[in-house]
Amino acid sequence: MRANFILSEVWIGLRRNLTMTIAVIVTVAVAMALLGVGLMINAQVGLMKTYWSDKVEVSVYLCKKDSPFPSCKASPKGVGEAEQAQLQTQLQAVPNVEKVIFEDQNMAFDNFKKTQSSNSILAQVVDVNDMPESFRIKLKDPDQYGPVIAAAKGMKGVSTVIDQRAQLENFFGMLEKLRYAALAVALILVLAAILLIGNTVRLSAFNRRRETGIMRLVGASNLYIQLPFVMEGMIAGLVGGVVAAVMLIVAKVFLFEGTTSAFAANSQLGWNDVAQVITFTMIIGVVICVLASFVTLRRYLRV
Repeated sequence: MRANFILSEVWIGLRRNLTMTIAVIVTVAVAMALLGVGLMINAQVGLMKTYWSDKVEVSVYLCKKDSPFPSCKASPKGVGEAEQAQLQTQLQAVPNVEKVIFEDQNMAFDNFKKTQSSNSILAQVVDVNDMPESFRIKLKDPDQYGPVIAAAKGMKGVSTVIDQRAQLENFFGMLEKLRYAALAVALILVLAAILLIGNTVRLSAFNRRRETGIMRLVGASNLYIQLPFVMEGMIAGLVGGVVAAVMLIVAKVFLFEGTTSAFAANSQLGWNDVAQVITFTMIIGVVICVLASFVTLRRYLRV
C-alpha cells in the first residue's frame, strides 16, 4: 500500500510538471553526453599515445656532397663509410638509445615511394640520388628525447635531426583542447541541470503542499514524505542517462570510428571503454538528480 502510494505520488509529480521534467531530461542527457564524449576523447588520446610512443623514432640525416646545411660545412664531401660507422657507434653510446638502424638511399627511396604513392608528379621528379642517408634511432624512453637530439645535432656529419614525436604533439594538443572544451561545456550544463531539478522539485512540492501537510499531521516521517520527490529526480536522471547513452553510441560509430579509421587497430577506442563511460555517466546523472532533489527539499520543504 505504501509503495503504491509513493509510486502514485511520483506519477502525479511527473505529470503535473511535464514540461519541466522534459527540460531536466534533455539537459541531463546533453550534459552527460558531453561529459561522456570528453571521457571518450581522453581514453582515445591515452590509447594513441601509448600505441605511438613505442613506435616514434628520432631520424638523424647525414650530410651529402655539397649539402647546403650550415652544419655540413665541415663535411663538404659528405659522410663516408668510416665516418658513418663512427657516427653509428657514437649514437649507440648516447644514453636512452635502444637501437640505431642505418637507412641508405635505396631504402629511403622505397619508403618515399610508399608514402608518396598518390603524388605521381613528385614521384617522377625525385630519384634515388636525391634521398639522404640517415639513422633511425629507437629510444628506450620516448619521453626523454631531448638529450638524444642535442647529442646528435652536435656530431660531425649530421645535417638535420627530426623527432617524429614532435610531429604528433600538435595533433595530441588539439585533442586535449577538444577534451577540455567538452568537459567545460558539460560542467556548465550539469550546473544548469541541477538548477532545473531544484526548480522542478520546488514546484512539485508547492503543488502538493496540502498533501504533505496532511502527511505531517498523521505522523509520516521526513524520508517518507521526501521519497516521491527524490524518485522523480532519479527517474529524470535515469531517462536522461539512457538518452545520453544512445548519443554516446552514435558518437562512437560516426565520430570516433570515422576519424580513427586511419590509425592502427590497437589504438582505436573499444566498445568496452564506451560501456565504462556510459555506465559512469548514467551513475553521475542519477546521483546529481537525487542529490539536487534531496538538498532542495531540505531547504524548501519544511517537513
